[in-house]
Amino acid sequence: MEPVTSSDLWDAEAAGRYDEELGEMASSKVIGETVGFLAGLAGAGPALEFAIGTGRVAVPLLRAGVPVTGIELSRPMIDQLRSKVSAEQLPVTIGDMATTQVRGDFSLVYLVFNTLGNLRTQAEQVACFRNAAGHLAPGGRFVIELWVPQLRRFPPGAGGAPFDVSERHTGIDTYDLSTQQGTSHHYTRERDGSIRYSCSNFRYAWAPECDLMAQLAGLEFEARYADWDRSPFTSDSPSHVSVWRKPL
Repeated sequence: MEPVTSSDLWDAEAAGRYDEELGEMASSKVIGETVGFLAGLAGAGPALEFAIGTGRVAVPLLRAGVPVTGIELSRPMIDQLRSKVSAEQLPVTIGDMATTQVRGDFSLVYLVFNTLGNLRTQAEQVACFRNAAGHLAPGGRFVIELWVPQLRRFPPGAGGAPFDVSERHTGIDTYDLSTQQGTSHHYTRERDGSIRYSCSNFRYAWAPECDLMAQLAGLEFEARYADWDRSPFTSDSPSHVSVWRKPL
């Protein structure tokens, strides 16, 4: 099935270095809190991960006893996943998360690490919520992890702002505030001292906008936290973990 969304597509080169560039997101603390949160909602499962990638979350969730199925747009990312777990243990369907369907009813559908923004139109993001709702059994939950647009970082008249400045990496986000479109620009220092440039495109969405998308999909708001540790979400939180429930 050919993708029908506007998402960027991870190629073999990007997929090959994806895990080694995860940084803190691959730490045992982050993974442990994420898996604990999701496993608690899934119960006996099964769970479906949209944009499963290389299995950063899915593989440890599977090992925690939750049956996991995935949807992923990039074949090279699935190739990386297959070096960790077999298709029999963790089946994955190739396709986009807005329209691709798999068989079965799930107690949990989840989408992590800001990936909703990969869908670069509002219509596609709404379709993603509807696709999640269509895969959920009654009483099942849809969970997303999404950053809060940091527009307060922008000085008046500026078109971009840094989100990471470290020895090996400088990241700058540029925005079009009229369309909610953005691009993350990455400048990475390689081991030989050269600088590698890459970029990814996204559409940012606010937490209340996500609530409306969920409502359009027939889902009910259940909870919102600042992180997987269930810390309170406030006006200063840089991201959120949100949960919606399919009515019984």
